[in-house]
Amino acid sequence: MELNFKKAEKSQEILDVFEHNVGAFSDSPDFNWTLKEIKHEVSEGWELFSVSSDDDIVAALFYRVDGDSLLTKNTALKMHFQGSGYSHQIKEFYEKVARELKLKKIKHYCRIDNFRMYSLNESHGYVKSKEKMEDEKVVEWEKLLK
Repeated sequence: MELNFKKAEKSQEILDVFEHNVGAFSDSPDFNWTLKEIKHEVSEGWELFSVSSDDDIVAALFYRVDGDSLLTKNTALKMHFQGSGYSHQIKEFYEKVARELKLKKIKHYCRIDNFRMYSLNESHGYVKSKEKMEDEKVVEWEKLLK
């Protein structure tokens, strides 16, 4: 099944992403999953998207451009959607965006204990960066685009 990626621009759309299933999204990479923090991320230049299967929001993702790189991060999928291939579709979405913007690389951020994301990143050609994040709970992964 194909996922739908919808940019959340209006306050109500941001609220919908936040309220849809707060518990499913609680392990966001580098901030607390609160409406205030989400709005702060958007104000810092991150684009927020809802990721839906039919009418069900299954994850949320963020990206922003920094120089020649697309910076990316996303919440975990809702539990009953894990194993469906949706995480691969999210990676493909990031790559499509980066190519459309003619960027040279994608940098993805995830928590240091998110081993599912480690495997996913490696399977999509990402390499763990040597860059150290401030709190050392977040890991940066990098993929060079050809």
